[in-house]
Amino acid sequence: MSTGTSRGFTKQAARNIFYGGALFFALLFIVLVTDSSRQIPQRSNQAALTPAVVRGKALWETRNCIGCHTLLGEGAYFAPELGNVYQRRGPDFIKGWIKAQPTNAPGRRQMPQFNFTDQQLDDLVEFLKWSNGINTEKWPPNIEG
Repeated sequence: MSTGTSRGFTKQAARNIFYGGALFFALLFIVLVTDSSRQIPQRSNQAALTPAVVRGKALWETRNCIGCHTLLGEGAYFAPELGNVYQRRGPDFIKGWIKAQPTNAPGRRQMPQFNFTDQQLDDLVEFLKWSNGINTEKWPPNIEG
């Protein structure tokens, strides 16, 4: 017969582990939030924000472009990623493509014709150029989005 006793956690030990873990993860959370907050201004491309970019973003939102396209991985996956379209195609291609819609190409779904003015097209291109300048840690992973 064994005379030893089995020792489990005492209430005090369990409480200390809980409080110690909670404190550790709270401090870790604060460190991660602080680090992220310090990096945002360098990565966000906020220095390049202009009134044209703001107007272009307003067009992006009011025309629900994100309902079909993704921008930096966010949005619908129905149409191409546009986070790097400025780098891929350039401003003249973007404007020409939007003006030419719908293309009525057989077998393709069609982008609507928004009848943008030249100023609106310039603003939308400025917004896409600004989006292309955000440090996304190489997202999307390939040039074609």
